[in-house]
Amino acid sequence: MRHAAWALLFALQASCAHTPASSEPAPAPASPPAASVPPASPPPAPQVAPRRWADELLYFVVVDRFADGDATNNAAVDPSAQGAFHGGDLKGLRQQLDELSSLGVTALWITPVVKNIDSFVTGAGFPDWGYHGYWADDFHKLDPRFGSEEDLRALVDEAHRRGIRVLLDVVYNHAGYNSHYLTNPQTKGWLRSEDRGTCGQDDVTQCVSGLPDFKTEQPEVAKYLLDAQLDWAKRSGVDGFRLDTVKHVDHPFWKEHRRRTREEIGKDFFLLGEVWGGDAESLDPWFSGDEMDAGFDFGFQGSTLAFVQGRGRVIAFDKYLLSRGKVRPGYLLAHFLSSHDVPGALHQLEGDVKRFRLAAVLQLTTSGIPTLYYGEEVARPGGDWPANRSDMPWGSRNVKPGAGKPRDEELRKHYQKLISIRRAHPALSRGTHQGLSTEGDLYVFLRHDTESGDAVLVAINRGQQPAKLSLPWPAPFAGKAAEDLLNGGRLEGPTLELTVEPLAARILGRTG
Repeated sequence: MRHAAWALLFALQASCAHTPASSEPAPAPASPPAASVPPASPPPAPQVAPRRWADELLYFVVVDRFADGDATNNAAVDPSAQGAFHGGDLKGLRQQLDELSSLGVTALWITPVVKNIDSFVTGAGFPDWGYHGYWADDFHKLDPRFGSEEDLRALVDEAHRRGIRVLLDVVYNHAGYNSHYLTNPQTKGWLRSEDRGTCGQDDVTQCVSGLPDFKTEQPEVAKYLLDAQLDWAKRSGVDGFRLDTVKHVDHPFWKEHRRRTREEIGKDFFLLGEVWGGDAESLDPWFSGDEMDAGFDFGFQGSTLAFVQGRGRVIAFDKYLLSRGKVRPGYLLAHFLSSHDVPGALHQLEGDVKRFRLAAVLQLTTSGIPTLYYGEEVARPGGDWPANRSDMPWGSRNVKPGAGKPRDEELRKHYQKLISIRRAHPALSRGTHQGLSTEGDLYVFLRHDTESGDAVLVAINRGQQPAKLSLPWPAPFAGKAAEDLLNGGRLEGPTLELTVEPLAARILGRTG
């Protein structure tokens, strides 16, 4: 398959993989999968104090591309090759947790850590390895290139000590290319594959991006996969799972998954699902069946970037934000500006940091779970695939593999400020949304949380000229005064007189 066609298939179908034109086979283990199950151990003691997931700030890390804390596990590492392992590991991530906690992060999502295939594939036009963790070869082993099981437990423990929850990315839909599951006599009947011509055409039976597809509708297969992944949760102490390729596994599986996580791990074990293209409406079949707690809102990135670039009417964007409130009560949307599967927001904005800062304001003043993709807060370029999975920039710090890569510390301060405002104001994470002004390039909206009484007004000027507005004080601002939480200063008077500079924002909170 030509690279352009392959890239299109990736963008439309997968969150994890690439279709190979050719590959080098990985050796099959001598023993069947169940023989490698390690003994269970109790979860670590540190726990995060109860907190609503609606109030969390989630930070997503591709482990291999973040920080290298142990050079002894650097097998086949080549930071200069875009498809190779770059050396990031669990120990390195644990050593840099203060980078996250000082930013204001309250939850961490890490890519899968199970043993991946030992070979590379070449369908992208270059050697492409399973550095991302989505090409499993043994669900019962931790990939030694990421460290040890002790490193995983230590990461979770240290995160919990900082009040940071941890979500582990898990895959039930597929194995890696040429995985031993395809050749092992005990498991080869568990999968559909392209080389056998057994892939189907519907969501559940297709082989996403040509990956071997587990027949999760078969009880034996489902039990094997559930036993393996739930065992990781029990032994590591993670707080929940990020569920990959949700729509490619049937609903009975997810119902059983929910039942078992609650019974075997805990009733508060959190499940965040990736339904490709998901929004409040299309995610509802999984919410109505209580199969997961939250899902990704894939419309947020495109809608927000279009708004800050001046495309479309402001009132249309307001209607989109209002529609996000239609998610089924008790369930959540997670919204992102960049991810490992789509071109990064800053790249799409052609490096325009001013407009990117406006996008960040919108992300952090919108209900749901804001999901930051590692390094975007310091202007990691994050281009199209595979550049959207580049190394975390560390500037002058000697943290490999991204040591010496430039970072924007002023942008990081902007994120710190926005995150601190969000964490201090429940109206931003779970309040109602009301558009107050949608004319021209100035957008003003109110967030109000009736439970706490908190209210915040957000004003964003996407235009090239200063924008002025005079309006009655919103009812929650009964004191006829407000504090500018983002820029400092105080506004008061019989009416709200507001001026917003070009490509700038103001966030107003009640005084007193």
